[in-house]
Amino acid sequence: MPDVSFTNLLIITVVAVAAPLAVGFAPRLRAPAVVLEIGAGIVLGPSVLGWLRVDLPVQILALFGLAFLLFLAGLEIDVRGLRGRVLLLAGLGYLMTVLLGVAAGLGFHAVGWVGQPLLLAIALSATSLGLVVPVLKDAGLVDSQVGQTVVAAASVADFAAIILLSLFFSTAGASTGAKLVLLVAFAAVVAATGLTVRLAGRSRRLGDVLVRLQDTTAEIRIRFAVVLLVGFTALALRFGLESILGAFLAGAMVGLLDRDTRSHPHFRTKLEAIGYGFLVPVFFISSGVRLDLSGLLAHPAALARVPMFLLALLVVRGLPALLALRRDGRRATAAIGLLQATSLPFLVTATQIGMTLGKISTVTGAALVVAGLLSVLIFPLAALGLLRGQPAPERIGDSPTPVVRLVEQT
Repeated sequence: MPDVSFTNLLIITVVAVAAPLAVGFAPRLRAPAVVLEIGAGIVLGPSVLGWLRVDLPVQILALFGLAFLLFLAGLEIDVRGLRGRVLLLAGLGYLMTVLLGVAAGLGFHAVGWVGQPLLLAIALSATSLGLVVPVLKDAGLVDSQVGQTVVAAASVADFAAIILLSLFFSTAGASTGAKLVLLVAFAAVVAATGLTVRLAGRSRRLGDVLVRLQDTTAEIRIRFAVVLLVGFTALALRFGLESILGAFLAGAMVGLLDRDTRSHPHFRTKLEAIGYGFLVPVFFISSGVRLDLSGLLAHPAALARVPMFLLALLVVRGLPALLALRRDGRRATAAIGLLQATSLPFLVTATQIGMTLGKISTVTGAALVVAGLLSVLIFPLAALGLLRGQPAPERIGDSPTPVVRLVEQT
């Protein structure tokens, strides 16, 4: 048996338990557990104490954690809700985001902070759907007009940002034109797979077998979902695209095909248990371990990049919310802008790819991740504060909801 130590993984699992417990016992911290997880990784890693490092077991599980995080983000997308005026506003908002992002990238490139303006524009263009949706759910806002606007904008932004990152900054060496052809071919394979799964799902015999095995030790639906996740991830890599694209599309496909959950009400809960209960925390904690905080703190000029990147994130993702100002009102629009500017997982991913390609220095990468941490810590709380005392929001296509519940533990 190879000489592999599980000491680092043990420390990470302890942190994964301690972070949500700290939030649960001290709700006044008002910090999502993910912030504590990355913060603990920074403190325990080489930047501070040096007790924790990313060895082979942690590296492998962190890679699966990133894939599962994007899979769960894709699972949250309601394709049926992305149409009409909601989709139009989300699309126009993302176009505005890209233009603002390129302008910000050019500015930071001029002062020597980034080597590629477009990479920074793409990195700033996503919204953490997997982090924003739980906040909206806990506050009773996910089905409201505000919630659906944010979810639609985040869905379009996440999907488009992953596509753009795969096209222009994949670690594979193919040209952009070749990658576009490969992307179309990959999309065709994904669509064919989805159609095959859909047709197979109409089989009554197969349906009976799935129902019989879904809650046994076979956990057959979970295994099918994992096959799609790993298969699409491997396929994306084979096509010379980023693995995150395959993971995201696998989740979106499962969400699209799994509309009727009456026969398997616990399916998504089980998937979230695997992801958020084990794999995703490994990714976040190991990201903190990799963060070059010492280099960031060594120079005050480098540390000044953090508030500038945070401001850029707010401008690039927040200003497009103004497109619906007349419909939503000032306070709701400001809240939507803050929630859209909440970004971390994709920012971490894009930063790591940028550092691998030599387009972003480790100091700039650390500043971007810290800015993302601050966005998760500050923006959702500020948004909920703006919505406090607002009239009960209307549900999309439904009757008005009860008065908005603002849960303190968010």
